Amino acid sequence: MPRQQPAAPRPVRRRSYDQFCATARALDSVGDRWTLLIVRELLAGPRRYTDLHADLPGVSTDVLASRLKDMEQGGLAVRRKLPPPAPASVYELTERGHGLLPVLAALAEWGAPALTERRPTDAVRAHWFALPLLRALAGLTHEGVLEVRLDEGVFHVRTGGGAAAEFEGEPYGFGPAPRADARITLDAELCLELGRGGVTLAEAVKDGRIEVSGDGPLAAELRGE
Repeated sequence: MPRQQPAAPRPVRRRSYDQFCATARALDSVGDRWTLLIVRELLAGPRRYTDLHADLPGVSTDVLASRLKDMEQGGLAVRRKLPPPAPASVYELTERGHGLLPVLAALAEWGAPALTERRPTDAVRAHWFALPLLRALAGLTHEGVLEVRLDEGVFHVRTGGGAAAEFEGEPYGFGPAPRADARITLDAELCLELGRGGVTLAEAVKDGRIEVSGDGPLAAELRGE
């Protein structure tokens, strides 16, 4: 009896709204659950799969792998190998993927009022508070790397000389930590208040709710000097 050949795999067709509309096309690419949160994790720089999985509590390994593959196929992310001494495979955003930063910042601003109370089941990571904080840092005129210290941890953002602040690449175990030009210490609740526009950066520094350290021009500007 002749051996039956395995059936050819059926081509996978991604779900689409099939609408000639820019919003619908955008949601075809990033509307699946977890995709925008993966983008959030990659905004600060390349991440290993294990790091992504650790900082996306609740995502299954199958779903994460599927979303990353979709993002590669959609031109939002690429996978590459880091050179020695850290020969790890990492994912990083393309230029098109980085273009989602203002989208995520707007979503963070819109969603901030819903963060009235931290639920017992809520996971938290320090760098998740970077998005609401970017709005408050956007007006800084001095360029540099700002280290932000919360009780939950530390992250870095780059101030852009009056332009919108951006995430600064984090080491995540395979590179040197960014050299900070200034440091601020505050709490997560104040990050959210700054993002909502309930208080300005200058007011929070003046009131002692933000502690500024550093000797350079960026630190001086933060102190209002």
